[in-house]
Amino acid sequence: MRTSAERILTTHVGSLPRSQAVTDVLFARERGEVPAGAEATIEGAVAEVVRRQVEVGVDIVSDGETNKISYATYIADRLTGFGGDTPREPGLDLIEFPRIMKKLADTGATAKYRRPRCIGEIGLKDDKPLQADIANMKAAVAASKPVEGFLNAASPGVIALFQPNDFYPTQDAYLEAVAEAMRPEYEAIVAAGLILQIDAPDLGMGRHTLYKDRSEAEYLTLAERHVEVVNHALRHVPADKVRVHMCWGNYEGPHHHDIPMRALLPAVLKLKPQALLFEAANPRHAHEWAVWEEIKAPEDKILVPGVVTTTTNYVDHPELIAERLVRFANIVGRERVIAGSDCGFGTFAGFGPVDPDVVWLKLAAMAEGAAIATKKLWK
Repeated sequence: MRTSAERILTTHVGSLPRSQAVTDVLFARERGEVPAGAEATIEGAVAEVVRRQVEVGVDIVSDGETNKISYATYIADRLTGFGGDTPREPGLDLIEFPRIMKKLADTGATAKYRRPRCIGEIGLKDDKPLQADIANMKAAVAASKPVEGFLNAASPGVIALFQPNDFYPTQDAYLEAVAEAMRPEYEAIVAAGLILQIDAPDLGMGRHTLYKDRSEAEYLTLAERHVEVVNHALRHVPADKVRVHMCWGNYEGPHHHDIPMRALLPAVLKLKPQALLFEAANPRHAHEWAVWEEIKAPEDKILVPGVVTTTTNYVDHPELIAERLVRFANIVGRERVIAGSDCGFGTFAGFGPVDPDVVWLKLAAMAEGAAIATKKLWK
């Protein structure tokens, strides 16, 4: 994993807005259709999204999750054992404020896509989508020459969070089956020379969604188990080839039931991946930079705090972005901090609270803020 002893590098969580042409392909596939020219559409979109990231100053780029309808449910196209649909599991904060939940749905902030369930034995169904992701990303990286490229893959825990288990005798057995089925995807991304990002919002978001009826102590035990399962699935992958993202849900809601970072951090720091991406800009968690002064991260860990928000069209000011970065650098060292985003900007194809044009303004502001922080930290 690339770091720098000369400047603050920039990246983001992974998903970016898809074009209408890409969105049409993804939803047609979900309906079981095979659109004409689909492969060329996706390939061209990946090349363009990587080019544009480099253009606005993103160093460590992704494919924008272009070939995925969402970051967790995409696995139904790649693994056996998933089918049907599942009612949405809203967060406890939205349950308490149904008018906000309705507003999000009415304004298109609530994505409409199929949420399958586990209804049978999990195994590999088709690795062609993964191979296409790898090939498209490698070609785009070769053409645009970013500092580094990464691909996202869902954690076992977030798959279990969004796709409930109707088949395995216990939740533990389900998690283990998912982890073993996802392991080849994790290993293939790294073997291709790309950085693997494990998306694990279950570690934060699970507390106020699927496990909202559990006590905090019970939830922290479950979080420890999710960490163990991730680490086991990564047993053949070097830690410095992996980064992991955690969050509390990428939506504009009260978030007053979010579990604090202070409570989660002891479990999160046991994750094998070298780099940790987390929300640090949104108003509910921006203050938690101070927790890193209390709970020391292992010296081999790289912090990728979110320094731009992903649920509002406000463009974070570069000076504020720099201020956020300098705080973290003063705690763990400037070489161990990379600028990131709170969450993805295109969590679900065709949906998102941030206007696509504003997304690129935010990423450009992040690059400008990283440059300001660099000047302050390398005086």
